[in-house]
Amino acid sequence: MNIELTPLPIAELSADIELIIVINKDLDHRFVKDKKLLKKIGFDAAQDETALIAEKRRIYVGADTLSGTDIRSAAANAVRALKGKKYKSLKVATYLNQGCTYTLRALVEGLLLGAYSYEKYKSKPAKLKLKHITISLEEYNNHPVDIDKAAVQVHKAQIIADATNFTRDIVNMPPDDCYPAVMADIADGLAEETGLTCKILKPKEIKKEKMCALLAVGRASVHTPRVIHLSYQPKDAKAVISLVGKGVTYDSGGLSLKPADYMVTMKADKSGGSAVMGIIKAVAELNLPIEVHGFIGAVENMIGGNAYKPDDVLVAKNGKTIEVRNTDAEGRLVLADVLCYAQQEVNADYIIDYATLTGACVVGLGQYTSGVLGNSEAMKKRVVREALNAGELATALDFNRHLKKTLKSEIADICNISNTRYGGAITAAQFLSEFIDEDHANKWAHVDIAGPAFVEHPWAENPYGASGAGVRMTVKLLEKIAGNSAHQ
Repeated sequence: MNIELTPLPIAELSADIELIIVINKDLDHRFVKDKKLLKKIGFDAAQDETALIAEKRRIYVGADTLSGTDIRSAAANAVRALKGKKYKSLKVATYLNQGCTYTLRALVEGLLLGAYSYEKYKSKPAKLKLKHITISLEEYNNHPVDIDKAAVQVHKAQIIADATNFTRDIVNMPPDDCYPAVMADIADGLAEETGLTCKILKPKEIKKEKMCALLAVGRASVHTPRVIHLSYQPKDAKAVISLVGKGVTYDSGGLSLKPADYMVTMKADKSGGSAVMGIIKAVAELNLPIEVHGFIGAVENMIGGNAYKPDDVLVAKNGKTIEVRNTDAEGRLVLADVLCYAQQEVNADYIIDYATLTGACVVGLGQYTSGVLGNSEAMKKRVVREALNAGELATALDFNRHLKKTLKSEIADICNISNTRYGGAITAAQFLSEFIDEDHANKWAHVDIAGPAFVEHPWAENPYGASGAGVRMTVKLLEKIAGNSAHQ
């Protein structure tokens, strides 16, 4: 989609339709041209409520405030309402929160994220016909807008939205079309396109690296595992970051077989690994002055005569032994080995992993919020803060020594599940902490995206299906780390 900035007033622009965002239900604002008609049709301008006035060629949408979160969501819902319509061009004014141009970035992200749909497998996809958006620098509250700063924000928004949609595409791919070798091919193609370095370990190399827990998870599948290492290494990098993603391309639960209803949408168990690819894509295209390494454990958890079993004892890459009590707790086994591999390969200033790890996180936080866990309170707070700034919902969960005791094994160093049904998101992260070395202990955060990664109805700027959870929040965090704050 082509996006153009212009200093011309909104009234002087031509387009098939105009988007007007009504802030805090203020129907008396000068931007609102159809107050009587809107009241007549019962338009209250509640957050994300839309009203298409076709004869006036205007679409209205409500936003509670001028915050980036509200503007992003409102813009996405307005574009979504135009799906199936014949409008090819749209014009919209600028909306700033106390003069901050970050809100413009949120507006553009909303427009591009809201335009997304995954209809690759439909014989007659209902594609959005909108191709051109013109943004007037005429501002809602008459704030002056620096066109150069505005252009920077639009550029960033386009890159970040594109990376998020790229991630959504991978997550949405059916398991028969996206298995470990395909994920590796996608990573290889991304590297070629963006100038990244890509190293792919196949089973022989994975075995040589002693990643036996990961190999056990994938051994019953006809699709052999891959471990992917993507690298972005600019000159004079200000920091070194390692990102680790769970890339379980399909999770049947293994011999601890999932019920049929819970098996649907398990293509989304690769969301963590997909997010890592989306993040490093955005970082490379933004030319951030930080070194970023992305590690992905791509594997399929299936059943068969050679499947790993409850009661097996696995040896992880760092030598710790793991008693398997449930083969559906496979993601933490994959991450255990890949976290060890990442720390072996890179001495990072920060290490963050992403995984659709536990249903317990969804139970505790709901389906829209990511859980952030780790040993360092400062690290967790930093991740949560930038997630919220980027418009993703996240909250910190706390470790405690009593829950850690529930992972005790009588025959191995640790169990892969706890002996209690409670606190599952925390105990899963505490399991992962056993595979973080001392040098990285306070530099590590685990992000459980089991809730928001894949939701079966549209919400905010997210469509049915994959949301690309983790991408925007991490890019925002990395911008901060790089000293390249979006708040200019």
